[in-house]
Amino acid sequence: MKHRVLIAALALPLAVASTACPSVAQTAEAATNAAIARVRATDPKIHAVIALDPTALDQARAIDRRKGAHGLLYGYAILIKDNIESDGPLPTTAGSMALLENVTHRDAPLVARLRAADAVILGKSNLSEWANIRSNASISGWSAVGGQTRNPFALDRDPCGSSSGSGAAVAAGEVEAAIGTETDGSITCPAAVNGVVGLKPTVGLVSRNRIVPISHSQDTAGPIAADVTTAARVLAAIAGSDPADPATKGADAHISDYLAGLKPGSLNGVRIGVLRFATGWSVETDKVFEKALAVLKAQGAILVDITELKDREKLGDAETLVLNTELKVDLNAYLATTPAAVRSRTLADLIAFNTAHADRELALFGQETFIKAEATKGLEDPAYKAARATSLRIAGADGIDAMLAKDHLNVLVCPTMPPAWKIDAANGDQIGGAGAGGLAAIAGYPHLTVPMGAVLGLPVGLSFIGPAWSEARLLGYGYGYEQASRAKLTPHFLTSLEAEAPVAPLLEPLQR
Repeated sequence: MKHRVLIAALALPLAVASTACPSVAQTAEAATNAAIARVRATDPKIHAVIALDPTALDQARAIDRRKGAHGLLYGYAILIKDNIESDGPLPTTAGSMALLENVTHRDAPLVARLRAADAVILGKSNLSEWANIRSNASISGWSAVGGQTRNPFALDRDPCGSSSGSGAAVAAGEVEAAIGTETDGSITCPAAVNGVVGLKPTVGLVSRNRIVPISHSQDTAGPIAADVTTAARVLAAIAGSDPADPATKGADAHISDYLAGLKPGSLNGVRIGVLRFATGWSVETDKVFEKALAVLKAQGAILVDITELKDREKLGDAETLVLNTELKVDLNAYLATTPAAVRSRTLADLIAFNTAHADRELALFGQETFIKAEATKGLEDPAYKAARATSLRIAGADGIDAMLAKDHLNVLVCPTMPPAWKIDAANGDQIGGAGAGGLAAIAGYPHLTVPMGAVLGLPVGLSFIGPAWSEARLLGYGYGYEQASRAKLTPHFLTSLEAEAPVAPLLEPLQR
């Protein structure tokens, strides 16, 4: 694909930096050169990057020439998920061949905010095509344009979707921070299984304008980062109102100093609801979770068990109808704004395009979700309205809000996901379990995941979930846990967990 060629099109710097962390003395140009080198050296293993921006070094030099104080993200080269528009020569593809000509020459507002904070837009990260909404049988991390993103801890393991490239690139040390998007789990899952920090903000804190949509009720963008401090720094840059996104009308009134609350003792006296009903991903994941709870308690937190959530079984069908209905409406509206060179102007056009290019687009899995979405009846459909009211009530008022209020809690915690499962081209994603990230996604509330530990060397994450606009508190709690637990791991790019010690010898017969 021509977009992967762009990675090789930039001049290779002389040395590969040993770390993705920007230093105070590092110029934007030096940071960008180092990041390009890391991508060039590492990305052929993991396919986390669809394309490097050929203007990246020009951006950096312009920042360095600028007089006066530098912005909050000076020295950071940031990847953005390839469903987010950025000015320059790169298309915004959402991973689909149908959008290879979607060169809009405009920045999404969040990208403009990154630039205003002196970040360099390094390029576009791979994703699950169409943010994992095309099919329920999809392989997370695969797109027709970018191929299969791989987990840097074990290359035959899934990076989770849909912000798979953003999570894998940060974990692999290509960049210190990347931007992902989430409708339900697409920031927090890739962050957790790749062993990094991910924050899904309150819906309405960050503009969704000029981002390829799924659902105006649940979509948001947010940071995936190497640590909580970097996530807070990026959130501070991208948060804010945008007249083109009505959901952000109240954002400015709720912005906090996200860095100020990152200090020792942030967990002391905090009342934490332990979502026991959201455990059970695996026995080993639950063991790691119990160790995390012990860390929280040792830091002075007060733990309260929560064992059930009323009507939880009704959430799935209601959310599905909401997402399918809004996908058709919102995606059609977005496609209407794309350049004339983009021939697919509606969801129906995309379905036809995929059928015409089935040898690449549909070879691994289908588009049944697209087809179901095309059959929906619009935002005035009584069934859609009822589904949205039901899902919002169960997740929000009767869910997160009620659990927090009942026991006077500050935050809820649970395991984010199990360790990464294997990439399975024949069967698609094979995963099952509980989790509570969907509650935050449906309610539109913030959800932070931080590294919790590992199962046989594969990372698992700890989720902090709170009410609307509680990002500053969640970051503070996450920072306190991060500093106390020191649970972050370094990936080793194993070919397979089962092919390496200590696991491989255990799979052989006992020598007698």
